Amino acid sequence: MTTDWRPTADWSVLVKRAELLRQVRQFFYERQVMEVDTHLLSQFGVTDCHLSNLTTEFKYPLPSANEKLYLQTSPEYAMKRILAAYKHDIFQLSHVVRDDEVGRFHNPEFTLLEWYRVGYNDNQLIAEVAELITELSDAPGTKVITYQHAFIEYLGEDPLTASGVESIRQRLIEQPALSDWMSRETDEDTILQVAFSEFIEKRFPVEVPVCVTEFPQSQAALAKIDKRDPRVARRFEFYYQGVELANGYNELSDPAEQRVRFEKDNEWRKKNGLAAQPEDTRLLAALESGLPECSGVALGFDRLLMVICGAKTITDVLPFSIDTA
Repeated sequence: MTTDWRPTADWSVLVKRAELLRQVRQFFYERQVMEVDTHLLSQFGVTDCHLSNLTTEFKYPLPSANEKLYLQTSPEYAMKRILAAYKHDIFQLSHVVRDDEVGRFHNPEFTLLEWYRVGYNDNQLIAEVAELITELSDAPGTKVITYQHAFIEYLGEDPLTASGVESIRQRLIEQPALSDWMSRETDEDTILQVAFSEFIEKRFPVEVPVCVTEFPQSQAALAKIDKRDPRVARRFEFYYQGVELANGYNELSDPAEQRVRFEKDNEWRKKNGLAAQPEDTRLLAALESGLPECSGVALGFDRLLMVICGAKTITDVLPFSIDTA
């Protein structure tokens, strides 16, 4: 029986954590963005190929007859239902749970800051994310670079062309630890995601926040496709001091397209030996009723606290990590 009862974070960090929670709320209160508080347990999980829900069983009868309940990986679907109903700016600070690795930046349960701005496009929201990071961490101005130009600047290859992807794959094959895998890999997104991690992220300047925009349309997730260049999506990610902090979209509002993406996710899951996940019919119904034009972003609160405190691991900023929970 374990007796390791002490918190993993120092008291001074817990004090800073409380202060950061207050500062985040103040940031949004000053901008008249309302805080909401949605459920952690749902009758639906996510189809996203790169996320896995932890689940539990509920022994009492529900009208749907569902016994399996999903712990939410993000409050996104619930918040979009609120957006569809009331069409107001909202934010949330919530615990979320993911069946994922445990590591320097990963704990299965963590705190996510998520917000949605009605009428904002992704560029307007990028500016607000940059403002929040600067205000809370004293960071300098953000460097904004497209996904395509990040590859060209740091690797000399174009990820939006077939020849560029093949050249990138060859560069990965040259890495001894990846050679065997990449010599057999044919999925373009897998190739690009590995290359982004191996060659691009590591070369971002640590002293300034970096925002990468216009991800390939195949990596759109829940973002709209760019009308000017259908090769890319209106998706962005923020990095600072070597840490991936935030992922945001000009939000997809087309229910038919959302259904197609759910189906494609499940096709990919089956192809790669993963169980298909039920599509969230309540989200689809909310989109059918009309999601307002908006942009949204999810930011890792614990990771931001790591940056502010100079912490080396997420364990250092959590009262209790999974190892001591």
